[in-house]
Amino acid sequence: MKVLLILVDGMRPDALPKVETAQKIISKSAYNMNAQTVMPSVTLPCHMSLFHSVDPGRHGTTTNTYMPQVRPIDGLCEVLSRAKKTCASFFNWEQLRDLSRPSSLVYSYFVSGGKFGYDKANPMTADAAISFLNSTDVDFTFLYFGYPDAAGHTFGWMSPEYYDSLENSWENINRVVDSIGEDYTVIITADHGGHDRTHGTDLPEDMLIPVIMYGKDIEPGEAFDGANIKDLAPTVTKLLGVEPGEEWEGKSLI
Repeated sequence: MKVLLILVDGMRPDALPKVETAQKIISKSAYNMNAQTVMPSVTLPCHMSLFHSVDPGRHGTTTNTYMPQVRPIDGLCEVLSRAKKTCASFFNWEQLRDLSRPSSLVYSYFVSGGKFGYDKANPMTADAAISFLNSTDVDFTFLYFGYPDAAGHTFGWMSPEYYDSLENSWENINRVVDSIGEDYTVIITADHGGHDRTHGTDLPEDMLIPVIMYGKDIEPGEAFDGANIKDLAPTVTKLLGVEPGEEWEGKSLI
């Protein structure tokens, strides 16, 4: 069993019915389109809560500037690494370098979406993941696409440009998923949604995220009632047969 966790920054679940490239995977997946993220619904705090399974008030990062933890909690990659599982990360927003601590990854790839444009950085990130996953045996892989968040801030959430960014992201998701074998369970989610040209509030448009799980042993259809972003790290460890972190607050969705 291997796990691929894909996060699309700023992906609102109520946008997905209009994203044609998303339907291929969603139609074969278990999913919840009303999962909750954490407050503040901001990119780095939400990612830290995903990887550490606690609220921002506990891990201490409450803005897009990383804050070293006063009372450190083991994150997902640290827990897996201690259990002799291998982890890799592919991302195009540099602040995500702080999601894991040194020595917990066997491979990390970064390309700057801000420098190259996320429309180009998304496929570059996917290409790197495809090359790595088809040449290297790794237990857990994190794959991040930043384009929809950038489009939302520039043009507005639910704008035509935002939908184009989602199509781009899902085209690349399909390429990656089509390239890997049946040994993988794939989890696709978001850190937060958005409204107008912003996010960070407790509005449903900002707080609701999708949780989509695809794999040979996953029964398709609506599932994961009451899911929260803090549940994803315990779900990954459960899939890989590893005990969750002692201080984690989330629960496995399987």
